[in-house]
Amino acid sequence: MYMAKFVFGMNQSLDGYVDHMAFAPSPALFRYFIEEAQGQAGSLYGRQMYEIMQYWDDDHAEWDADEHAFAAAWRKQIKWVASRTLKSVGPNAILLEGDLESAIRKLKTERDGEIEVAGPKLAHSLTELGLIDEYRIYLHPVVLGHGTPYFAGPRPPLRLMTNDPVGEDVIRLAYVPA
Repeated sequence: MYMAKFVFGMNQSLDGYVDHMAFAPSPALFRYFIEEAQGQAGSLYGRQMYEIMQYWDDDHAEWDADEHAFAAAWRKQIKWVASRTLKSVGPNAILLEGDLESAIRKLKTERDGEIEVAGPKLAHSLTELGLIDEYRIYLHPVVLGHGTPYFAGPRPPLRLMTNDPVGEDVIRLAYVPA
């Protein structure tokens, strides 16, 4: 019997915001993300986060070895994209149309392994449905003062499972629903 594990993980500022343009992962954290992407069963995206991540579909001349490695891992993954407005998606991606809850519940039972949930809005929808199995916060020593919050809605009751440093200045916090 299959049972995928849905994990919502993002870089977060000390004051609770996510913004890929405001701060970037250190080389150590980026290598951690490469290893994580290589081991995932796939990724589940909302439209906005999927459009941001499509950056990795094309090679860029300025990339170093780690960026090429991340792109290779990302391209290899199956990607499911939940969107009411997209009509098509790129390579190795499946557009989820219609009833999101049914599609996600089916995905959970038809797959095995860890599936990344990417983006606060999608994570909020899945949290309301009780479908997020783990929340990973990569806490950076940055204060933004504004932006998109990690939790798009009220914070669900959580229980801390692990906390460990990744690189010199980031703490990975892993929570499960309480």
